[in-house]
Amino acid sequence: MLEAVRRGAFADQALERHAAALTAADRRLAQELAYGVLRLRGRLDHILDRLVDGGVGRLDPEVLDALRLGAYQLLELDRVPAYAAVSQAVESVKRGASRRAGAAALVNAVLRRLGDGSYESFAFPDPDRDHVGWLASWGSHPRWLVERWLERWPAEEVDRLVDYNNRRPGVYLTAIHDREEALARLAEAGIAGRAADGSIHSVEIDPGNVVAALDRVAAVVQDPAAATVVDYMGLDPGVPVADLCAAPGGKAALLASRGHAVRAFDVSATRLERLRSNRSRLGLEEMQIVVADATRPPLSRAPIVLLDVPCTGTGTLARHPDARWRLDRSNLEALIDLQRRLLDSAARLIEPGGLLVYATCSLEPEENEGQVEEFLARQRAFELEPPPASAVADELLGSRGELRVLPQRHEMDGAYAARLRRRAG
Repeated sequence: MLEAVRRGAFADQALERHAAALTAADRRLAQELAYGVLRLRGRLDHILDRLVDGGVGRLDPEVLDALRLGAYQLLELDRVPAYAAVSQAVESVKRGASRRAGAAALVNAVLRRLGDGSYESFAFPDPDRDHVGWLASWGSHPRWLVERWLERWPAEEVDRLVDYNNRRPGVYLTAIHDREEALARLAEAGIAGRAADGSIHSVEIDPGNVVAALDRVAAVVQDPAAATVVDYMGLDPGVPVADLCAAPGGKAALLASRGHAVRAFDVSATRLERLRSNRSRLGLEEMQIVVADATRPPLSRAPIVLLDVPCTGTGTLARHPDARWRLDRSNLEALIDLQRRLLDSAARLIEPGGLLVYATCSLEPEENEGQVEEFLARQRAFELEPPPASAVADELLGSRGELRVLPQRHEMDGAYAARLRRRAG
């Protein structure tokens, strides 16, 4: 999995591909190891750099991954004996593509130098003197990213965000119908669930119960923040909706379950497969699913458009730990340009009096309020409007009525949305 991620695969896709044949227990362990290494890579590398002569920069990627896996097990997983963690790492180097002389001996020596697997033996930057260095190493985030956040928020708030991103995220279902009914059905099946904060449709369950839960209740796996975007839309019952960047389709499924005639578009046929599966499982056969480029959608007009654009995803780094290492400033600039083109394309579809809902899972202002401000300056026929009263909790709304969900404040994934109304005249 780690090799696949190194070669450009997303961690969740690599897990699906490489862990498909594993038992449920082995799959959970594989995810724990791979996601844990990705989540704490900066912290692990800080330690390993002090144990490897010449630093980790000189190592082959396969060797470095083996060291990270061994170090993660020694430092974070009490249930894995030290000898087993060291042995597995050494054997993986022997079996791997990198069989350079001495690699296995190096891995063995370095991991044994970790001793009892305690962080106390290693010095990290003092947060009072080098806060960025501390967040980059102990906090395991790219320096450029935490520097951006420290320019925007107090240090204590950035600390909370980094801490949130390094925790194992909860597993949530969005109940397609009534949440209380879903909780009752789960209880009947002996599956523990609880009402989650954020959306009135969200239920938190144990990670090991996902398959069993989906067999018992009509639901999709979805963080409460994503469900909150649909709540924020505040649509009248039954109005048709075009979802232009729909995959993997959780929002489209939720909209269709509320009686909306949904046309779901995405440029990726592969990523739409999950939506097709959910459509069948949930009995939402009237929902249309179309492979199409949202910069050139096969539509003439639409009363309501949801535009959940590709973004940096900095609000979902706990759930997608590989994303933090994939991002750089050039990614941000390219995404901003794509979002601008998608917004202008969607605007051409909106009927007079119609609604365009722009959404991201980013925390970055250039992708959120900055993008909306520029859109309103270009598209004078549109105006920003707040959601209907009680659509979402007031604490999730900005001063202008935009949805702003922040992990460090609201204990769920980050999300942003804005309702952009085309004037009727």
